[in-house]
Amino acid sequence: MQLLVPTLDRLAAYADALRRGWSPDNVRLEEAAREELEFIADDPAGFISRLDDREAKGGPITLPDGSQVSRLPGYRRWIWDDGFCGSINFRWQPGTTALPPLCLGHIGYAVVPWRRGHGYATRALAMLLPEAAKEGLDYVELTTDLDNLPSQRVITNNGGILVERFTKDPVYGEVEALLWRIPLKR
Repeated sequence: MQLLVPTLDRLAAYADALRRGWSPDNVRLEEAAREELEFIADDPAGFISRLDDREAKGGPITLPDGSQVSRLPGYRRWIWDDGFCGSINFRWQPGTTALPPLCLGHIGYAVVPWRRGHGYATRALAMLLPEAAKEGLDYVELTTDLDNLPSQRVITNNGGILVERFTKDPVYGEVEALLWRIPLKR
């Protein structure tokens, strides 16, 4: 398994996953997948370049309620093992480990349904953590829904520690969730 920088030559596999109902966004699901497919159709090269945005030039992020917030520096990697398996992304706020209140974690990941259960998310997270440490962070935070036991195992298998149970902001539906922290070795 590899974490790959997204490229045009592999974009068709990514777009195919979107058309098959997968979404890299665990909150906005179908809407985010549709938006990405439209962007790919309009400007494939621009779509690819936006996935590695360490200077946060890509414009605002749309939240579930339609409001927008400033983009953080970040990048996305494709999980690849004899084909597209999913994606993992990392975002941060320069100069601090803290995140803005409406950002639900430093790292998010999503594996395509037909490749789940094979440890891809666990390995992808393990591979991304040393890269996150290079940004000067002491730890990364991730959030999970209360009932998302597979994601919780991904985090705990990578040294994650439960920090708290909290209620998400109203833009995320005011549902309870879990906040996890993974210490980084630098």
